[in-house]
Amino acid sequence: MAGDKVLALTQGDPAGIGPEITLSAWLRRREEGLPPFAFIGSPAFMKGLAGRLSLDVAIEEATPDTAAALFDTALPVIDIGHAVDAVPGTPSPRWAAGTIAAIDLAVRLTQEGRCAAVVTNPIAKHVLYEAGFAHPGHTEYLAALAAGPGEPAPHPVMMLWSEELAVVPVTVHIPLAAVPAALTRELIVETGRIVARDLKERFGIARPRLAVAGLNPHAGEKGALGSEDETVIVPAVAALRAEGVEAGGPYPADTMFHARARRGYDAALCMYHDQALIPIKALAFDEAVNVTLGLPFIRTSPDHGTAFDIAGKGVARADSLCAAIRLAGRLAAAGA
Repeated sequence: MAGDKVLALTQGDPAGIGPEITLSAWLRRREEGLPPFAFIGSPAFMKGLAGRLSLDVAIEEATPDTAAALFDTALPVIDIGHAVDAVPGTPSPRWAAGTIAAIDLAVRLTQEGRCAAVVTNPIAKHVLYEAGFAHPGHTEYLAALAAGPGEPAPHPVMMLWSEELAVVPVTVHIPLAAVPAALTRELIVETGRIVARDLKERFGIARPRLAVAGLNPHAGEKGALGSEDETVIVPAVAALRAEGVEAGGPYPADTMFHARARRGYDAALCMYHDQALIPIKALAFDEAVNVTLGLPFIRTSPDHGTAFDIAGKGVARADSLCAAIRLAGRLAAAGA
């Protein structure tokens, strides 16, 4: 990471596990080899939460310029200017403004070059919707923030990454019944293009290899089990290859994720949400990281939700957040 820039770690939903796994991650900073990060949220709330959980974490209010120097002895917190008095496990739209303010500030500081990357703690979309949030989700909001005045938002691509496997769902949070209509040649090509570019430019893979999954069982059996593989996915793979992207498929999804198959590609393009997330959560449930590709800044996130049911109980694991912080630091250092 260039100079003394810290990672900007958002509070997420303060009633979820994000703030407490942040405290746990800071306590594990040395053993996990974590780069310096600053929590974007409420210093008073974090002090109260550390006391509630009996965690020996010093909290110091910071600026982006002072945070790195504080990190060794205290968790630096950049104040969002919103009072937070959330009760762990009890979500409320009262805290939505602070959740959004933390995202806004983290992105702004990163775009200004004052922070090295954005790491986001989990949010609960239904809570934000109750407060009038108009975006489909976290990633789409980040894309909107990335656009300049009058510019269209970039196309964000969700990649779930681990040392064992990287997967990209081409269609994401839509009903399974809506996938065939949403799955177009253009969407597959655009997604593959962004994945190949960011694997090369940010992950340092000289010639990224993409394995493209079929939609139907056995990748459609030449049309016997569905036409989409032949009419949509095959032309998309051909178009990617014509652009110089090393893409192959469509492959039957049920044979793509065993150890020998995984050695043949750098990322798997999957046609729908669970086709991508089931294998990576089976292989790397606690270590997988959500990485948003296609943005002009680095953004990672733990691969789990707010877990309101266990928030405040001191049992939430910080493994995925630690992995997200570590990966953000690695990508920022590579681009420095």
